[in-house]
Amino acid sequence: MTDPVKVLVTGAAGQIAYSLLYSVAKGDVFGKDTPITLVLLDIPPMAGVLDGVVMEMQDCALPLLKEVIATTEEAVAFDKIDAALLVGAMPRKEGMERKDLLAANVKIFKSQGMALDKYAKKTVKVVVVGNPANTNALICSKFAPSIPPENFSCLTRLDQNRAQAQIAARAGVACSAVKNVVIWGNHSSTQYPDVNHATVEINGKTLSVFDAIKDDSWLKNEFIATVQQRGAAVIKARKLSSAMSAAKAICDHMRDWWAGTPKGQWVSMGVVSDGSYGIEKGLVYSFPVEIGSNHSYKIVQGLPINDFSREKMDNTMKELIQERDMALEACN
Repeated sequence: MTDPVKVLVTGAAGQIAYSLLYSVAKGDVFGKDTPITLVLLDIPPMAGVLDGVVMEMQDCALPLLKEVIATTEEAVAFDKIDAALLVGAMPRKEGMERKDLLAANVKIFKSQGMALDKYAKKTVKVVVVGNPANTNALICSKFAPSIPPENFSCLTRLDQNRAQAQIAARAGVACSAVKNVVIWGNHSSTQYPDVNHATVEINGKTLSVFDAIKDDSWLKNEFIATVQQRGAAVIKARKLSSAMSAAKAICDHMRDWWAGTPKGQWVSMGVVSDGSYGIEKGLVYSFPVEIGSNHSYKIVQGLPINDFSREKMDNTMKELIQERDMALEACN
């Protein structure tokens, strides 16, 4: 047994956290032999619900869970944490403009960035889930200048999982047979799910997705639209946003960041752009990344980008630039 990994989950009384906490505490993310200290943060009106969540975590009797700390104070929540799963955010309400959502969330993620800067370990790994996730991650990083920008990320693994599942269903294979789907850009309806570099294993043979599916029109139209609109489709059907699938994606994201990716495989993460693929430096943009065993990632380089992809990648970058500018204006 090593020292416990101290993991913060914000919005801990919410529905995504309810699906997430069990997996984190039982060892699915940080390893089957790694003890966990869970820190649960939510707003004061949710304190009673939070108490109930703590009781349930205790009642699970999980051998790796050493301590559960529930709080409504950032100074307590962010103290010496190793990982931050920033799930809580102001949800978009009916009639709310995107700029209004940005303005509300800027305050939250500015404050959490400052708390990370002041209290967290400088090695902390941060994944932002609350929407608009890319821009919230950018703001969080901006207000935590003592923590390396590469320690901040946002969740686009849910989009990758959605894309992978669509391809697998179409090809009639297990999801594990589909590899190296890429999500470029923003976690929004402008994101670009790209299968030009992805493969499908069918009957022991590795094929390109285009050769496996044999339907270019579906891949360039319906497939992309389905992935882009999947969150809205879940809300329409469930009357609630994605929770179980979001929690699974958060676990996938942080597990791979912590343990590394298999050789020859990459995953999609929203990370601070270094200018790769012509994406403006400093934006939090989803790229394909390979992750080593020391919790450090590298953006996959040298992928050929055709004209169709270039247009999609630039469109989502433009949206992110607009979001960033609105968010920075709201900061001031």
